Amino acid sequence: MEFISVSEHCHYFKSAVNIGYVFKDGKGMLIDAGLEKSTAKKVLKHLIKKELPIHYLILTHAHADHYGGAAYIKKEARAEVFAPPLEAAIMENPLLEPIYLWNGAYPIKTLRNKFLEGEPVQVDGLLDFGEQSIGPFQIKAIHLPGHSYGQCGVLIEDIFYAADSYFGVEVLRKHKVPFIVDANAAIASLEKVLRLSCSGFVPGHGEFEKDPAHTIRANMECHYNVKEFIFDQINHVPSGVSLDTLQQEMFGHFGLAAGEPGQWLLYRTSFTAYISSLIEDGKAGLIVKDNKLWLLSSHENSLDLL
Repeated sequence: MEFISVSEHCHYFKSAVNIGYVFKDGKGMLIDAGLEKSTAKKVLKHLIKKELPIHYLILTHAHADHYGGAAYIKKEARAEVFAPPLEAAIMENPLLEPIYLWNGAYPIKTLRNKFLEGEPVQVDGLLDFGEQSIGPFQIKAIHLPGHSYGQCGVLIEDIFYAADSYFGVEVLRKHKVPFIVDANAAIASLEKVLRLSCSGFVPGHGEFEKDPAHTIRANMECHYNVKEFIFDQINHVPSGVSLDTLQQEMFGHFGLAAGEPGQWLLYRTSFTAYISSLIEDGKAGLIVKDNKLWLLSSHENSLDLL
């Protein structure tokens, strides 16, 4: 874990999951907290060595790799914790994530792991989207749903901590199909980030960039490619294609491999999000046939995504 300074006041811990840190007027603010206590311990140890405090902790969204270490930070540093409203509800009740991955049923034990159900943390203050003050910090919390339901990015001291609104190019190449809950919202959030003007961008996964336009467009292209692939599969089959078959086709086309149920369910959530977007776009419809869900084209023309 490397501590990198990107401006006078703004820094981040570079790791598999980046963690932001801002210091000003004797006060310290952490942005996200890593997966678990061991990560949080490393962050605290480094900051203590540098005699840097943590007074505030902003959690951008309720995925365990971003908030799992928050309870430890809150306890040890006595930090005030802030998060967007819907995300805060999940952080305080982490069972909700394996519940929604398991179709709303009570989740099986294999889904109740640190990657899908982080340690709960009590949120002290709900972030409003827009400009606001937290201690000496003037921040702008920007609503960036898509990867999660109510994710926010944080613009502070002219540096944008982008959470998982976009991923570094190497991260995209590794995972091929990113986790999302709303494809159209994810694309709209990317467009929003693309319009931002500031001195630099720190994504949740990936490298700091002064201008991430190429990276953001690569993320948009990734979403367009998956939507276009699914549409192509149904566009030439008037009777439709079952969702089970479509998902298998998606796995094969994009070279996805799920080694355990949790990973498969994460891919299924993204798959369902892309299907929802096609339905909302008026390009596809759902029917029940042979006691299965089928997707069929509701449009004879090719899908114009780009």
